[in-house]
Amino acid sequence: MNIVIIGAGTIGTSIARSLCARHHNVCLVDQSKTALGNIEERLDVQTVRGSASNPIVLFQAGVQSADLCLAVTDQDEVNIVSASLGTRMGAGRSVARVHQAGFLETTTFDFGTAFNITRLLSLEQLTALALARAIRVPGIFALENFARGAIEVQEVGVEEDAKATQKRIKELGLPPEVLVGLITHDQRTVIAGADDVVMAGDRVTLIGRRGELDEVRRFFEHKPPSRQHVLIAGGGDIGFALASILGQRRRFHVTVLETDEERCEFLAEELETATVLTADATHRSDLEEARVGHADVFVAATGHDEDNIVCGVEAREMGCPRILSVIRRPDYANVLTKLGIEVSISPREAMLQEILAMLQSGPQVSRQEFGGGDAEVWEMTVLEQAPVTRAPLKEINLGRSLIAAVVRKASSWIPGGEDQLKAGDSAIVLVPAESTAETLTLFEPVAE
Repeated sequence: MNIVIIGAGTIGTSIARSLCARHHNVCLVDQSKTALGNIEERLDVQTVRGSASNPIVLFQAGVQSADLCLAVTDQDEVNIVSASLGTRMGAGRSVARVHQAGFLETTTFDFGTAFNITRLLSLEQLTALALARAIRVPGIFALENFARGAIEVQEVGVEEDAKATQKRIKELGLPPEVLVGLITHDQRTVIAGADDVVMAGDRVTLIGRRGELDEVRRFFEHKPPSRQHVLIAGGGDIGFALASILGQRRRFHVTVLETDEERCEFLAEELETATVLTADATHRSDLEEARVGHADVFVAATGHDEDNIVCGVEAREMGCPRILSVIRRPDYANVLTKLGIEVSISPREAMLQEILAMLQSGPQVSRQEFGGGDAEVWEMTVLEQAPVTRAPLKEINLGRSLIAAVVRKASSWIPGGEDQLKAGDSAIVLVPAESTAETLTLFEPVAE
């Protein structure tokens, strides 16, 4: 693929290195002659010096024939303008990195749609999602992120004598906008069909509108799982985003430790269900006062790798069973498991994985494996004359594939059999590994 990367900083260089290793054609754009010179010495890339907000510079970089334009400078406005220009000048897709959370909100103004940008990505939000995924294990966060937060995903363990046990999914009487997306049995994950039988010991993934799943869980379990206490060290952008994600679910009690008093006031106002403490997580006495030894999970998410390592080791020694850490320097990753830190999340790696998932062509925007490779989750753009648009979904032969969510303009929902996809929609599709070719043809335009 031909890829233009705007911004030769740490993130841009890291992405360029990974894409070159995968034999993509990369052009880097930056105003710094020194930065571009250093990159040319290490990577086989083309470089263009100049402002990415200048269409002439983008033309010189070949954005008009690029499959993907990535704007990842440290300035949100530059990224939005250059990514928008990239799309309008001919790039197949565009991505803009943003720091301010307000750019990701769509309730007031949808920047992505207004500026014709395929995806707005926040390094901090992606890191928080990766941490949340590690904490709770299940769930398809691609779905939650895609559907503008209106769609919720929960995994439920099926208990003996539960209402759903030994019944077909179509017999459960689930609400119209709740569906069973996945069933995991004996380490194998399958996409649920109407005739599939739910057995005790299975784990099912429920997908539905936020707030509707708590009632549906009672079909599968007699009582909700005990609440997990998650203690987050660091109330910066990553810590705040993680606390916000976990706070939306009743099964988590969140405590945030932050040294800055003014930041603590902000956190206390914004995080209605979390406990916020003014404390320094690198001080053992503060950790003891926060009762870290009684927490189920400790997440080190300060702005410094060394501090994250120190407080993570302290938390482990004080009895916390699970330690997660944000680590920015890749050379630290090898020593973390030796220190008892179970999971380390690299913000750069979180961004890279999102980009790699988008290296698709045609109607496919992104593609990720889940369930140990048994299935995939696709984000699709619905195009004119695609077979999937010709009839209501109940008349489309999707096989074992499942359309889990649809976004149309400002609305997102779980589709039913009477719904019919239209050109311009976006859809999340769960696809069995053995059915990828057949499912893809449903979204590829066919001339009449």
